[in-house]
Amino acid sequence: MEQFAALLRSKDRQPVRYLVVDDSVFARKNLAKMIDTFGGQVAGEAGDGCTAITEYDRTHPDIVLMDITMPQMEGIEAAERIVRQHPDARIVMVSSVGYQENIVAALQKGARHFVQKPVKPEVLYEVIKYVLGDEGLAMASASAVAGDSGQ
Repeated sequence: MEQFAALLRSKDRQPVRYLVVDDSVFARKNLAKMIDTFGGQVAGEAGDGCTAITEYDRTHPDIVLMDITMPQMEGIEAAERIVRQHPDARIVMVSSVGYQENIVAALQKGARHFVQKPVKPEVLYEVIKYVLGDEGLAMASASAVAGDSGQ
């Protein structure tokens, strides 16, 4: 898998922390591999919307990658509840259910962006950079992170 410039938090130059929410273990593992190539860190995982809310409160991730279709509570409702409690939450919907009404509903409920499955790493990387805005920066290599953490 392609290696990308490490995405770091601009405030402390630490790896961006992600919460990965998908009922498919395969999809979560695939996203975790991409996050690794972005120099990020998986702070938590969830297989449904209810667990996503709990994990968000527990881990306070920088980015949430959330599926729409899940058991117990779907991603759009979970995103709405997370954003209601944490207005600064950055949620990116990652779903194969890319109907316009789902995309609009997700954005209206607080998601910052939408990525269509199957996920292309280069697309997800650019979306995450966009969603992080000024609170994220790309470093040339992950090895620069270890030697540059004190600046």
